[in-house]
Amino acid sequence: MLWGLGVGYVISGMYFGWNLGLPAGGPYGLLVAALLVTVMYVAFILSYTELTCAIPKAGGVFVFAPPAIAMAIGAYFNTFFPSVDPKYVAFGAYLIFTALNIQGVHHSAMFELFVTVLAVGELLIFAGVTLPHFSIEKFSMDPLPNGWAGVFPAIPFAIWFYLAIEGIANVAEETKDHQRDPIIGGLSAMVTLVVCATLTFYAAIGVGGWKAIVYVPGVAEPSDKPLPLALGQVFHANHPLYHMLIVIGLFGLVASFHGIILAAGRATFEFGRMGYAPAFLGTTLRKRRTPAWALIVNMFVGFAAILTNKTGDIITISVFGALVLYIVAMIALLRLRVSEPGLERPYHTPFYPWPPVVALVLAVVCITAMTVYNLRLAGIFMALVGAGYVWFFVASRLGHVRTEHG
Repeated sequence: MLWGLGVGYVISGMYFGWNLGLPAGGPYGLLVAALLVTVMYVAFILSYTELTCAIPKAGGVFVFAPPAIAMAIGAYFNTFFPSVDPKYVAFGAYLIFTALNIQGVHHSAMFELFVTVLAVGELLIFAGVTLPHFSIEKFSMDPLPNGWAGVFPAIPFAIWFYLAIEGIANVAEETKDHQRDPIIGGLSAMVTLVVCATLTFYAAIGVGGWKAIVYVPGVAEPSDKPLPLALGQVFHANHPLYHMLIVIGLFGLVASFHGIILAAGRATFEFGRMGYAPAFLGTTLRKRRTPAWALIVNMFVGFAAILTNKTGDIITISVFGALVLYIVAMIALLRLRVSEPGLERPYHTPFYPWPPVVALVLAVVCITAMTVYNLRLAGIFMALVGAGYVWFFVASRLGHVRTEHG
């Protein structure tokens, strides 16, 4: 189940979002960005697993990704039902999967495992039917539309390939063996995602060039459905296999959407329980023991984000949040090794201190590049973080924030 959650949190990144980095970086620029962030994520997971196993009740972290995924679900539905506004589908998806998570963690994890297996299978089938049509000439068309400088604005969309795998930490407390299980789940999930990202990247771009999976013919706005556009280069829209793959493709989006809602609810609950957010968010239903209020509040925040209708901006803000969390987590790991040498660590980061140092340095490079190319969104993100610190300051002064000693 942990493997299913780890892969499920992330796998929607293979189905949409990453293609929005192609206008800036082209296939070569996005490839360099993807290689950079793959190294960062491998180093991060090797390191973050130590924190996950040593402190399973810490609540973990989550990112502002569900609204973007909900919008992509709407876009995929729009392929079959053009008259239906994708926003309505996104709202409906939020309602359905918030309700499912309120039902209980066990049912949620079982469902997540089921749809994740289907989603991984669909990506393998997608690669199987498109790679025979791969052309290096098409893959290399306009490879660097903005030169090598395009690598930097492409970074947030490369990160989208792996964003949210850290969500495994959010359910470490619910595992049977929360010292051993997160190690196996996290590392096996990372290997699966690297393979899927590599196959999807080459298979999607190589059948018709990068512009064919970014822009729908006659439409200037970038699309949220690159895989259907790539399949359209191989099959006619009425081909049974085309329809089958699109339907199964929805499972990839559902897997991430459902999984991150689960992780987000758990993290928001932890904020409420510790006093970092209003106390009612830290309560659970008496019978089901699920953080219903945390899930519901997250849903309404998602509704507000969907109304902006800016998938690219939501992805970028998500990545800002993720990178800050990665930086803080790596600093925490390095600091705890010094300040808490006696802390029980069933898992020790291999080749320490190199993995956390590499992850930290690359995360700093990524967030610096993103800030330079996204000043407006960086300002919005900092305003959100600032508001959070104001709340924390007020709550701590009023004595609402809990500590280890109560």
